[in-house]
Amino acid sequence: MAYGSKVPANLAGAEGSYVQMPNIKPQALASSTTNMLGLLHDNLLPSLNLHSSLALVAYTASRVTRRVELKDWLWPSGMVLNAWYHGVWARSSETGLSLGESLSTLGWTQKLLLGGVTLWGVRLFTRIATRSVKREKDDPRYDDMNQDTSFWNKAFFTVFLPEAVFQALVSLSWSVVLQQGTLGSIEATPPQYGALLHGLAIGLYTTGLNMEALADQQLKEHKKKSGNLNRTGVFSIVRHPNYLGDALVHFSFPLLLAANGMFHPLSLVGPLANYAFLRFIGGDKQNEESQEQRYKADAPKKYIQLEEWRANKNSFWPALSEVTNPWSLALVGIGAIGVLAERGLRRYMLA
Repeated sequence: MAYGSKVPANLAGAEGSYVQMPNIKPQALASSTTNMLGLLHDNLLPSLNLHSSLALVAYTASRVTRRVELKDWLWPSGMVLNAWYHGVWARSSETGLSLGESLSTLGWTQKLLLGGVTLWGVRLFTRIATRSVKREKDDPRYDDMNQDTSFWNKAFFTVFLPEAVFQALVSLSWSVVLQQGTLGSIEATPPQYGALLHGLAIGLYTTGLNMEALADQQLKEHKKKSGNLNRTGVFSIVRHPNYLGDALVHFSFPLLLAANGMFHPLSLVGPLANYAFLRFIGGDKQNEESQEQRYKADAPKKYIQLEEWRANKNSFWPALSEVTNPWSLALVGIGAIGVLAERGLRRYMLA
């Protein structure tokens, strides 16, 4: 930052004004680097330990049952455990407060963050687990893995542990803020337009969560009625609305922090890691590769539909023309309802 740069008052200590900042000296840069490394040590390493341990448990259960999909149960449940570990357990260990007292000392933004992660994770876990139990066999996406005779000997290091690393990175969206005792229950001074950004964050979260839920429910209902691909409902917006909804949920977390003066650059790592996983490793990439392979062999009609769908509908991010899609407008409306509901709940809880 060059001399004469301005920083918001909530970062400089003078509320409602801006202050001149001097040139940053090497000592300041070293201190900033040390602080960043300290945050990584206090937040990322415990997350890595947690998720790698859970991955080992999931790997053992998966190998015994020969169902790779058990790792998918861990994706939402492990992150919820991570949020409660940093938001309650770790804070309690650091401060000596009881678990209940640690929870009560969280500020409103921190409680929203913890509640948001919990709601997202519980919904997704319930969906994955109930579908898995009802199917009574492994997810078709993992058929090729199970057919590889050497898969289970290397699976922990090639599948389960890498996903644990991604989960630890995704958790940086909330772990840095939830655990820091310096934040306590005191909300930082919101930046200019903080209220607008707060509303956008809540709207983004509500829209994304409902997009995920609608996609799962509509797909479930469609399969009961038809053997064709489902291209209606929220699937008329993009080919993978459940993954888009998931990404919107995770991008809402750093936006919420920024709206309330609690943003840290590390919180951006979470949604970016989640997005990279959904687009380029698991998510829509893995799903469509599996669909293409299965449909070519067993359902040529659905394969033709898939090819037509690919030609006319984006996979992840909606085309500009989807702005007028009735389902897009409905989701925006649901997001607005979420903003009003959170505002009313905040007034009631903080009255």
